[in-house]
Amino acid sequence: MLMTGAQILVECLKREGVEILFAYPGGQVIPIFDALYNAPFRVILPRHEQGGAHMADGYARATGKVGVCLATSGPGATNLVTGLANAYMDSIPMVAFTGQVPTHLIGNDAFQEADITGITRPITKHNYLVKDIKDLARTIREAFHIASTGRPGPVLVDLPSDIQRAQIEFVWPEKIEIRSYKPNFTGHPMQIKRAAEAINESKQPILYVGGGVVTAGATQEILELARKADIPVTTTLLAMGAFPPDSPLYLGMLGMHGMYWANHAIQNADLIIAVGARFDDRCTGKVSSFAPKAKIVHIDIDPTSISKSIKVHIPVVGDAKSILTGLLKDVKKASHPAWLATIQKWKKSTPLLYKNDDKLRPQYVIEAISNLTKGEAIVVTEVGQHQMWTAQFFEATKPRHFLSSGGLGTMGFGFPAGIGAKFAYPDTEVIVIAGDGSIQMNIQELATAVLNKVNVKVLILNNQYLGMVRQWQEMFWGKRYSFTCLHKTTTCPPKCNQPGKKTCPSYIPDFVGVAEAYGAVGMRVSRKKDVIPALKKMLETDKTVVMEFIVEQEENVLPMVPTGAALDEVITRLA
Repeated sequence: MLMTGAQILVECLKREGVEILFAYPGGQVIPIFDALYNAPFRVILPRHEQGGAHMADGYARATGKVGVCLATSGPGATNLVTGLANAYMDSIPMVAFTGQVPTHLIGNDAFQEADITGITRPITKHNYLVKDIKDLARTIREAFHIASTGRPGPVLVDLPSDIQRAQIEFVWPEKIEIRSYKPNFTGHPMQIKRAAEAINESKQPILYVGGGVVTAGATQEILELARKADIPVTTTLLAMGAFPPDSPLYLGMLGMHGMYWANHAIQNADLIIAVGARFDDRCTGKVSSFAPKAKIVHIDIDPTSISKSIKVHIPVVGDAKSILTGLLKDVKKASHPAWLATIQKWKKSTPLLYKNDDKLRPQYVIEAISNLTKGEAIVVTEVGQHQMWTAQFFEATKPRHFLSSGGLGTMGFGFPAGIGAKFAYPDTEVIVIAGDGSIQMNIQELATAVLNKVNVKVLILNNQYLGMVRQWQEMFWGKRYSFTCLHKTTTCPPKCNQPGKKTCPSYIPDFVGVAEAYGAVGMRVSRKKDVIPALKKMLETDKTVVMEFIVEQEENVLPMVPTGAALDEVITRLA
């Protein structure tokens, strides 16, 4: 039976088990959308292509499956770029399809033409421009295979419109064999044995757990290893929820805004077992001063991540779950009471605190929602101060229940990603925690949520600033709040350093009004005593809810390791 390229695409998506496609129409993908008219899976229309990419990303993070999005050529394709870069940095399996001008016009600056394969080459795991319909089915099969195996990542497939319309006999490639792509799954036995010996010999070990543990489904193995060898555990932002937060072995997040005691444990450890983490700059601080006493074991499926920024003594390349299973056989049962007692002293000396008064502080809001949901909701953050407060004060109890843009730090990620997660798990509470700056990056996706009855809950911590940049301006730039105040109008004095003055202009927008204009429920809280009743009402509301909290304007995220400082050179309070 002859099929068009567009029909082949739809059939391939069906055979790949795609449940949902986030797709925005345009001139060069009309054949595809015609084929999608009676699609055997759900098609969701976002209000912006970037929103669609983040929805696919959020769906992938929440499920572990490949997220799929589609956009037209030119500006449609370039609007996917931030979403692709975000997925690439965080190793998220995605396949993005883009329309392209007909093959005979490529390179002629045709209407809505952009070299999207050239543009995205540095920010995709792989990409394709399909120039022959004979290659289409195999290309799509390869795209899903590459995106989901090894270290996952986004793959882009560019489809000229004449390829979409062309016809050929459909042949499904049952098996994919790519000669140049052979990810190593099983770790080398001798390296696993060396890692086990190092653990057995150590007196002050620590497990440094990254998002790769969640990707590999290795959270149970991490728990067993930590318990068997009595090893404290610290996680990166992307691994929140990978270890039980109530375990006495759990230290919380490390790094720039990580826990004081976790950072000191890293700096004083004699052995670091890094699993599925890449030693990024937000976790290491000053590289030359990182963990000066430690031998380092690094378990990772990506060989290019090993010794990339920190010298590794025992590399083990392969799948985390497979390697940890082997490691558990050789690691001896142990206890480290003196080491754990030392860490406990650091924890008692410098606990994670905020001022407990009558003012509405953002940390209180996050603690309240953590307690009310018992840490079982899927929490998705935007990027900024609220992101770090959520990592500090929300106790995620399950893997894939804390979703955040880590490597790229993308404002505008959280809300559409939360929608994607809610599409994946409609019966699970999904809560987006946002700042008043970042939520406006993709606020138009309220239409997507409301029209599709995606009852996601959005908490906006409104401090009326681009808060993280303002914090840096306060701490390191003499409190010169240059263009970070979101009240600012042309009538404001150029050097205002007095936030919250009665003469300040009204804040724009009215988030409650915006929510209601889109058909969502809008709520506002400005007093601490109203927080818990309002959150309970929100959780009982079976609609998309936008709840704005008017929080303290100059609250800061602490502790903080300044750029260029070592992990134990921590600012814990401001004068």
